[in-house]
Amino acid sequence: MSEVKLSAETRTEFGKGAARRIRRDSKVPVVLYGHGTEPVHLTLPGHDLLLALRTPNVLISLDIDGKTNELAIPKAVQRDPLKGFLEHVDLLLVKRGEKVTVEIPVHAEGELAPGGNLLEHVLNTLPVEAEATHIPEAVTVSVEGLAAGASVQAKDITLPSGVTLAVEEDAVVLQVLQAQVEETEGEAAEAGEEQAEA
Repeated sequence: MSEVKLSAETRTEFGKGAARRIRRDSKVPVVLYGHGTEPVHLTLPGHDLLLALRTPNVLISLDIDGKTNELAIPKAVQRDPLKGFLEHVDLLLVKRGEKVTVEIPVHAEGELAPGGNLLEHVLNTLPVEAEATHIPEAVTVSVEGLAAGASVQAKDITLPSGVTLAVEEDAVVLQVLQAQVEETEGEAAEAGEEQAEA
């Protein structure tokens, strides 16, 4: 679990105009929620935050105005739909040792059984509960040799120590589908001849 330190500044201006000014300065408007406290409005350096958010569920150590340090994880990220830059980010305040529910990416490895089978990701992410400072970046599932009709359920996935499922155990995460068989050229020609005769 990577921890990224970012310098944050409290902000007093709100609204679309203020948000545009913040983004023009290569910063991102951020709201920090959690622990029953009032939301804290901050700005963070845009490029540094963008790099940090490349890691799923990154733990962010915030140095707020050089006075206080807080730990947070990303809760919601709004990006510009065309240009992809960060428009606004919601962060959730966490404490060391505290359990949080997050979604971690599921990666499949290995070769399916021969026969042109297809692997469907029913869940791209797996909801889990983990200590805020020990959130796994992803889980890897072996699909080696799985044939059509096989599936991997949440309970089949090995989780790191201290991490528990936050979804039904029998929830299907991955399943193997039989590839659609295309007509061969000969069959297609025969079908065409039958239609012509009719």
